[in-house]
Order: sequence, then structure tokens, then C-alpha cells
Amino acid sequence: MADSKKKILIVEDERKISQVVQVNLMMAGYDCEVAADGEEGLRMALTGDFDLILLDLMLPKMDGFSVCREIRKTMDTPIIMVTAKEDADDKVMGLELGADDYVTKPFSIKVLLARIKANIRRFSGEVVERVAPREEAEDILVIRELVIDNKNFRVTKSGREIELSNKEYELLYFLASHVGEVFEREELLGKVWGYDNYYGGMRTVDVTMSRLRAKIEEKPAEPEYIITKRSKGYYIPK
Repeated sequence: MADSKKKILIVEDERKISQVVQVNLMMAGYDCEVAADGEEGLRMALTGDFDLILLDLMLPKMDGFSVCREIRKTMDTPIIMVTAKEDADDKVMGLELGADDYVTKPFSIKVLLARIKANIRRFSGEVVERVAPREEAEDILVIRELVIDNKNFRVTKSGREIELSNKEYELLYFLASHVGEVFEREELLGKVWGYDNYYGGMRTVDVTMSRLRAKIEEKPAEPEYIITKRSKGYYIPK
């Protein structure tokens, strides 16, 4: 059962969906609040103390993209976007704006609960088992000027702290824990995201990689830390 102190904001204008989700989350041990439109959702997100935000894309008054963009200006609370199954471009755009994950309608409550639990755990600093390279994860990883402090979930480059999202940090830490090893996007999707496969998933890896490179590389188009091996995948060279 979830920690009863964990609080979730559901931003959903379809009342039947929001009620079903709220009831199931409360049965799983979460505290929940609901917003019926984008403006209300943004206000509640910025003024409430939520552990995760479940954000629908198609909302009255303010769409989910705009809400996510505004939230990310000041907060790094995990955001799971809810999209229509066929809208792969929407999923990618949501990730580019800073969403941590997404689920597609119609979704199973079991899958939703698993995604919520995983994202809250990552955000709260709990080590996600699948990301650890060995039985015990190393506290400090150093790659030239880049220092990854896994104990405090902090990344610095030449002494300057770099702000990363949960997924960006996990991706960097995983690759840094396997220096010299090349991973295909499908492998990263399983190792970092924990999903065997999902619609549009390969693009999700590329989008997150692009964001990560923009933050750690001097010239993202000519990366020195995370290299692409043509037709093979991504790796950090020795």
C-alpha cells in the first residue's frame, strides 16, 4: 500500500474518469485532490504540496501542455501526462516540456498505480533497483569534469551544479555506471524506464537524451560525454 502521506493532484475534466481514478488511488493509500480544468489545475499545483501530478492533455481553459510548461518554470514535481493512444507526437511534446512519464487512454488502474509509485519513488530519492549497475550502487561517479553524486542525487560539471529531471538523471547515471558499454534505445527503455515496449517509446529515449546532452555537453551536436554509435546505440566512452 502507498504511503498515506503521498498526495496526488488529478487534473482531468471528464468527471467519470477523475472519479474512478480518485477512488482507486485513495483505496491504494494516496491522498487525492481533483481539478476540472487547466487553470484550476495550475493554481492548485503551484499552491499545493503534491508528490505527483496526473495531468490530462485535453483540458478546458488551459491545455495540459501549457500547464506543464508553467509548472516546470518553478517546480520539479513528477508529472504523468494522460494522452490519447494515437497521439505519439503529443507524448513526445509532453516529454520535451518536462513531463516525467505518460499513460494512454484507456489505461488500466494497475498500470497507472505502478507508474505513480515508480515516479514518486524516484523523485523522493529512493534508488530504483533496475538502474543500479551492481548489487550496491556507487555513491560517486566521476567522468572527467562530470561528477555524479548518487547519494545526494546531484550532478556537477567543473564544480557547477546541473539541474536534471528524474529521467535525465537516471539515464546519465545508468550510462555512467556502464562506461564503455553500448546500449540500444530498446535496452535503455527497459533499464531506465522499466518498460519492455510502448508506443512511441524509442522517440522518448531520443528526446530525453537530447535534453540531457543540452545540459551536460559544451556542444550538444558534437557530444563528448554521451556518444551515439551508428546503428548500435548510446554510450559513454572510457
